[in-house]
Amino acid sequence: MKLLVGLGNPGPKYELTRHNAGFLVLDQIADQCGIQWEGQKFQGEFGKGQILGEACLLLKPNTFMNLSGRSVSQAMRFYKLGVDDLLVFHDDIDVPFGKVKAKMGGGHGGNNGIRSIIAETGLKDFVRIKLGVGRPQKPEDGQVSDWVLSRFSQEELDVLAKDMVQDAMVRLDSIYKQKR
Repeated sequence: MKLLVGLGNPGPKYELTRHNAGFLVLDQIADQCGIQWEGQKFQGEFGKGQILGEACLLLKPNTFMNLSGRSVSQAMRFYKLGVDDLLVFHDDIDVPFGKVKAKMGGGHGGNNGIRSIIAETGLKDFVRIKLGVGRPQKPEDGQVSDWVLSRFSQEELDVLAKDMVQDAMVRLDSIYKQKR
């Protein structure tokens, strides 16, 4: 069983922001695979289903990005999951917008959600699905914190819903095949 975690911040204020790319992509994957969100569990939205032939638990922590590890560690303990079972979808400013990269292990790379997961679980060698949101290009885009908390344009949402989700599914399939 795999635990797929989408990182983001709860509430309408953050709903379509770059920082919520993990939530948005996981929602799209759940929709494509016919998985329903079952409600609140482990301090987050929770669902179960099959993705690419694998039994999966889906989790969107409602703890805000900086405390995501609390939610993730609760789910991992409850289901007795190990590091090989954890895959985390998150925004990454160092990946160009629209691109998706998969990485096994490493540091937090400045992402406070990843930092929290590492701190709460004691694990570093889990899979990260990095969703490219790019960096601010113009002074009016603001600092990085302003950028990740800014909303996607409709064109960007279309790319996210189609291309990024498709690429994320390809990466998931590849990861599953490597672990079998």
